[in-house]
Amino acid sequence: MYSLTVFTPTYNRAYCLGVLYESLKAQTSKDFLWLIVDDGSVDNTEELINQWKNEGNVEIKFIKQRNMGMVAAHNTAHLNIETELNVCIDSDDYMPEDAVEIINNTWKVHRRDDLMGMVGLDIYRNGKIIGKKFPDDFMELTFSEILYKFKLRGDKKYVLRTDLIKRLLPYPYFENEKFPAPSYLYYILEQDYRFLTINKPLCVVEYLPDGNSMNKMKQYRESPNAFAEYRIIQMKYAYNWNVRFRSAVHYVSSKLLGNSQRLFGDSPSKLTTLVAFPFGAALAMYIKYTKRKNVNKRLNKS
Repeated sequence: MYSLTVFTPTYNRAYCLGVLYESLKAQTSKDFLWLIVDDGSVDNTEELINQWKNEGNVEIKFIKQRNMGMVAAHNTAHLNIETELNVCIDSDDYMPEDAVEIINNTWKVHRRDDLMGMVGLDIYRNGKIIGKKFPDDFMELTFSEILYKFKLRGDKKYVLRTDLIKRLLPYPYFENEKFPAPSYLYYILEQDYRFLTINKPLCVVEYLPDGNSMNKMKQYRESPNAFAEYRIIQMKYAYNWNVRFRSAVHYVSSKLLGNSQRLFGDSPSKLTTLVAFPFGAALAMYIKYTKRKNVNKRLNKS
């Protein structure tokens, strides 16, 4: 069996998947499986994948499902992963040629039962690091410490232990809502497990206009109930009161944009939610009526 599964949720991305495929062909370690979950594409994705499978350069497992969104695609991927480790590489991103080797070799040396996996760097195509490096290699940090103690904003690449993720599946799924929040599980798992940091690039990122990172406002509007569930977990396991309050503001806004029943009843921090209510109501109005460009700029900081 392989040590690592690289999984890719995709929807109508035949036009860019080839870059990722070429990067996987070039990996210095072949100890990985590429799992592709096609979320109901209507382009030539399946034909392209079959061609690559026939070439035999990369071990590929292909699953096609009806279009249900990124959450469902992540659920399908994790339920079908059998390797010890897994990493999500989006269809518009790709891996440096030594990424698989770095992941597998680091885990062989540092593997421990109290680690939930590893976290490395994302870079742009010009080699510039997204955000900041970690304070040191092989530090053991929780997801919250990465975000709030060291304030290491900017996308990072998380390599996860499959067995731990499967304990908590499925991700909360709401019909017709497509917001992916894999970090939902990180907040729960960090109560007992930590990440090992790697100051090396594991993923090369390109933010395409139709990608998730560029469409935060659309996600907020179309997936309010999924966002509310995410904020519940953020409040429950908040790193400090400031994080809890900001999460409560976003929770209120999501509830008001979606199913507002049990707004206070579902909150794990009712007093904080009460204080946050007017700010959340204002945010909900802002999301609902403000132009996309302005909202994306603000929400991408949250």
